[in-house]
Amino acid sequence: MKNINVFTCLTLLLVPGLLLANTELGTLQLGWANASYKLHGEHQEKVFEQLIKQANYAVKKQPKSAEILIWRGIIKSSFAGIKGGLSALSLINESKSDFEQALSIDAGSLAGSAYTSLGTLYFKAPGWPISFGDDDKAELMLKKALLINPKGIDSNYFYAEFLRDQGDYRQAKKYLLKAQSSAKRPNRPVADMGRQDEISQALLEVGDELK
Repeated sequence: MKNINVFTCLTLLLVPGLLLANTELGTLQLGWANASYKLHGEHQEKVFEQLIKQANYAVKKQPKSAEILIWRGIIKSSFAGIKGGLSALSLINESKSDFEQALSIDAGSLAGSAYTSLGTLYFKAPGWPISFGDDDKAELMLKKALLINPKGIDSNYFYAEFLRDQGDYRQAKKYLLKAQSSAKRPNRPVADMGRQDEISQALLEVGDELK
């Protein structure tokens, strides 16, 4: 960790487990980014399975950490996207539970990431009776995330993806451009690079959709 001031050092000493939680959080974030953007196939699946085990262990040690609950949910929902089909349904249900629990602890944690992630689940999951997919709830959650983090790369990108799903390509382009111009996150270069590649691809597709 760089540029830790005296107040930060005192905080870490006064709050037992905070440094541990931050270290584990960073491990989960980096592991997810590498698994999502650098790996493929069977190796990718094995790494995600290991990440879920690590996240479960972290939650067991820090059960009231909204940040770790969010990241366990993100890892599980990402793995669900890789697996696909009916086998992914239990994973997205578990992810939903993690995000809801995180919101009950601290709705603003990680710049509203629980709202972003839960909103994305709502518009990507199948609807009733197969699953809990609900476009109205998705829009509500994604807009809450934007209120908390209006310039964030993920809050703007996933709202744009929702708008594309709704067929509103002009507005989708607007939010994709906001995501593209968002500030880099110093400690998450792999995730930023991967997301920017997704944004660039989405902008090309939206351009075709607007023709």
